[in-house]
Amino acid sequence: MGLPVARSAGRLTDAQRVAWLRLIRTDNVGPVTFRQLLNRFGSAEAALEALPSLTRRSGLAAPRIASAARAQDELAGLARLGGRLIAQSEPDYPTLLNHIPGPPPLISVVGGDRLDWARTVGIVGARNASASGRHMTRLLVSELGTAGYTVVSGLARGIDAAAHDAALTTGTVAVLAGGMDRLYPEENIPLSRAIVEHGGALLTEMPLGWEPRARDFPRRNRLVSGLSLGVLVVEAARRSGSLITARLALEQNREVFAVPGSPLDPRAEGGNALIQQGARLVTSAADILDGLRQADPTRLPLFEADWIPEDGFAGLPEAHAIASEDHRAILISALSPSPTPIDTLIEQTGIPAAHMQGLLLELDLAGRLEWSGGQMVALRVS
Repeated sequence: MGLPVARSAGRLTDAQRVAWLRLIRTDNVGPVTFRQLLNRFGSAEAALEALPSLTRRSGLAAPRIASAARAQDELAGLARLGGRLIAQSEPDYPTLLNHIPGPPPLISVVGGDRLDWARTVGIVGARNASASGRHMTRLLVSELGTAGYTVVSGLARGIDAAAHDAALTTGTVAVLAGGMDRLYPEENIPLSRAIVEHGGALLTEMPLGWEPRARDFPRRNRLVSGLSLGVLVVEAARRSGSLITARLALEQNREVFAVPGSPLDPRAEGGNALIQQGARLVTSAADILDGLRQADPTRLPLFEADWIPEDGFAGLPEAHAIASEDHRAILISALSPSPTPIDTLIEQTGIPAAHMQGLLLELDLAGRLEWSGGQMVALRVS
């Protein structure tokens, strides 16, 4: 039950930008729900008007809708930081993000006007990186930058910071887990300023004032990999955020590279395991460059690319169909905390696809669902 795919339609008007921002900042509206709402109602403005009645019809509490004043304050605050809000429909939205499940409809960006967003490589690794790990990172980044690649990472301590620092003069993007005014860790704030001063970029999908929480970092990691043709892991423990990024890269059909390390060093366990599982072993930048030449995120995609025109999707004729109370009860009974493909739910419950779309949207707005990859859904455990 994928959403229709359309081509980009140009820049949003000021009014549309405020409406998009209000919608994505509304409670329980994430990237997947945002697309469903635009598909169903045709525009962000129409979706905002419909939200109260949509949830009221199903007997659920209406979500708190972000006010126009709040959206305008965020836009003004971002502008004071030298940033801008880019919509998925706009030409300067990073193209590679369109080929991940649940791309953010809006991203905040400071800097990066002259970066090459199409030739990119993500570099991640241990926060408690070894001296040799940092040195290897700098060597690889230097050669990748010389070859014209922009380096993407997460501004964390250790390998991330080493990658950004080595790429200052050739181009780098730091993806944040919090708001543009809540950089983490604080010790890397000077590095973030240097990134922008040298022509690089800071990027986040989170609102101004958002303090990053533990669960926000995997969300950030999907953008690190999503912005990249391939991801390199330099050092990583068996259970680390770097391995999460590598897994996300595989799900997004990106290349995965890893630098091997000593079996005696716990920081090498994750990278060595990735190599055993098929990641490209890296001993020099040539190994990465060879792999990136073959990279194509659009080849055999696992997920449809969701392009959103400025006025929303046209909407399917049956998108306004109203499901019955019986259908709602059947669906809730069929859902579980384990992610289930939407097509499987349709097959097992007998609920028509148009009704299923509306029911999932209502439950999502009530905060009762968790989405996985845009095509699988689970019942949220409170």
